[in-house]
Amino acid sequence: MSTPSAPVDLDAVRRALEATVMVDRVRISSPTGTVQLDVETGLVGPVPAVLVWEGNGALLSAHGLAVVEHLVGGRWLDDNASWYGLVTPLSAPIPQRGDLVSVTAAASATAGTVGRTWQALDPGEASTVEVARITRLDEVALL
Repeated sequence: MSTPSAPVDLDAVRRALEATVMVDRVRISSPTGTVQLDVETGLVGPVPAVLVWEGNGALLSAHGLAVVEHLVGGRWLDDNASWYGLVTPLSAPIPQRGDLVSVTAAASATAGTVGRTWQALDPGEASTVEVARITRLDEVALL
């Protein structure tokens, strides 16, 4: 086993992630009530919610992990194969289960994330050594 010659500069890793990965504008909101049905149109209105945080972050697909699971036949993911990960800086608040996440502006024109909504499946992950916050998400269809 080799011994590292210098300690890892976690602040430099944080700065690099924030500059190169967390390049989209994301919004986290917390639902506050029940959606209302518009009796005239028959359409469901927006989910009432309060803004928790908005800032730079990234939304990463984890579909590749589900493909590997199916190929090897192992069950190391939950039943839901369509989850995503929200990456936010440590300065952002910890998203809570049920919080809604949207991308308000994507750095890439081909990202395909703007206009879609995800729900936090669990509170943001915790770790002894952190350089970013990761929150597991699942896409939800809002009418």
